[in-house]
Amino acid sequence: MLHFQQLVSLQDRLTHGWHQAEPESDPAAADNWLQLVTRQHRANFDLWHIEDEARDPLATDSQMASTKRRIDRTNQLRNDLVEQLDLALLAWLSQRQLPNATAPLHSETAGLIIDRLSILSLKIFHTREQAQRADAPEGHRERSLERLAVLEEQRADLADCLGQLWDQTLAGSRRFKLYRQLKMYNDPALNPAIYGKNSPAEAR
Repeated sequence: MLHFQQLVSLQDRLTHGWHQAEPESDPAAADNWLQLVTRQHRANFDLWHIEDEARDPLATDSQMASTKRRIDRTNQLRNDLVEQLDLALLAWLSQRQLPNATAPLHSETAGLIIDRLSILSLKIFHTREQAQRADAPEGHRERSLERLAVLEEQRADLADCLGQLWDQTLAGSRRFKLYRQLKMYNDPALNPAIYGKNSPAEAR
């Protein structure tokens, strides 16, 4: 189900395509699992570029406030989709009486690793872009190429770790379980900055 190399290739293909133009159709539409991977990667893609906007030194206070709210919403979506990835994988495993409840527990879920691979795809794309900048100062290209080599090695290692976790889970020698993110900042019942701002009618 997991298709590790297909997953990494899909993330790279989507990253490149979304930087060129919006795709006319979802390349993973025929596969519900890859469609979910696509949605989760898109949340990271959007979050990356919204955070770039937040660092614009010419942004007004009003623009910054709007951007911060977009960051919060998009990050919430990103985390929700990580949970959905894990739920989908665990549902598939449960049909095969897996994971083995007595196996050692892995500290990181498969969904969280896929999220990290998604971010690495974006880092690799943008670092490669910096290495190709014609207007970059002296030494910038060389530093970017060094960073690119590190990022590509890290991603290869991480993809291998994901493959090992999945193989061990299938073999019953390892397990992972769903970890709820339980974010508080967007919940009006949990964030005192929200529930503490009672309306005048409520205060009376």
